[in-house]
Amino acid sequence: MSTKPSHAPILFPLVDGELQIGGIPVSRLAARVGQTPFYAYDRQLLSQRVAELRATLPAGIELHYAMKANPMPAVVQHMSGLVDGLDVASGRELRVALDSGMNPANISFAGPGKNETELTQAVAAGIVVNVESETELQRLAQIGKKLGTAPKVAIRVNPDFELKSSGMKMGGGPKQFGIDAEQVPATLDLVKQLGLEFEGFHIFSGSQNLKPEALIEAHDLTFELALRLAAAAPSPVKTLNIGGGFGIPYFPGESRLDLAPVAANLAAKLPAVREQLQGAAIVIELGRYLVGEAGVYISRVIDKKISRGHTYLVVDGGLHHHLSASGNFGQVIRKNYPVMIGNKAAADHATELVSVVGPLCTPLDLLGDKMELASADIGDLVVLFQSGAYGYTASPTRFLSHAEPVEVLV
Repeated sequence: MSTKPSHAPILFPLVDGELQIGGIPVSRLAARVGQTPFYAYDRQLLSQRVAELRATLPAGIELHYAMKANPMPAVVQHMSGLVDGLDVASGRELRVALDSGMNPANISFAGPGKNETELTQAVAAGIVVNVESETELQRLAQIGKKLGTAPKVAIRVNPDFELKSSGMKMGGGPKQFGIDAEQVPATLDLVKQLGLEFEGFHIFSGSQNLKPEALIEAHDLTFELALRLAAAAPSPVKTLNIGGGFGIPYFPGESRLDLAPVAANLAAKLPAVREQLQGAAIVIELGRYLVGEAGVYISRVIDKKISRGHTYLVVDGGLHHHLSASGNFGQVIRKNYPVMIGNKAAADHATELVSVVGPLCTPLDLLGDKMELASADIGDLVVLFQSGAYGYTASPTRFLSHAEPVEVLV
């Protein structure tokens, strides 16, 4: 007899039948926050994830945090003390990164449409700009002349391969991201002509991958491409950013990424890479993998109703705060995130089949579809896990003019 696939085990502890976030019972945390809905991020889990990576990956690999996954200032401040660098995707993120105290030399800026103001901010701050076009190079050169400083640039490469089994493909084929690998040698000539300070390469092929073999293949191809392009560089490569792509388990049947074979392959490849790129920092840039499992989205049941035999829990949060959990942020077929009635988490609690819906006047406002959850009442707390990345800031918070959630780091 086949069993239904289940979600991967959650990382948060249960104490006396109640979920704990940052060591605080969820009902008490809700009282402390003063409202629902809210996002909560567990600083201990953030620290633990970085420590696990440090222990698993080969010595000398640098870790950068991609702030677009979660740019909450308190989270960025915490992460800046754990990682070696930050990557930003906007001028506003850059301000938060600089406020964190991270050395500007260890901050990079990626994105295909940086405007002149953002490029000026980047050059003035002394951070590294991951260049996505020759137009950007020309603009940076003009800005550098105006400010009297040589902009620091890395070439973001659109590789001639893609990350297989990737939830979101960021390279290979025609892409708005980066400069096609075959055009990079000519771009490197332009870097030299314009007198820009060459830092290295950023090669990122995809994200949200749970298959070690796919990541291993991508790393092998990335190193091969980087060494080939380095031969045309105007000066020695200082930094090689090989991207990230490490995924987390969101849906039933998915397991956590086994990093051991990925780390073993990196350890085998790095000596040859370092011999040819002497002195270069090798960077892995991660967002979702660092923060995704450390966050939850918590809402309160405000109504419970039965429609033609099916029970609905109506909560005060919804897709306007958590678009990805509703299935409307890249899912082809909607699947459920892990969900729990946080204040009724005892294993022996009576359960019922329910759907969790938000307050919005649209059938898309669905946070959990036909899930077996603890029998809930009005006032109980519904917790959505895997919510530390691409949650609040990736959602249409002004849709239907509802109030915005609060974010806390505990």
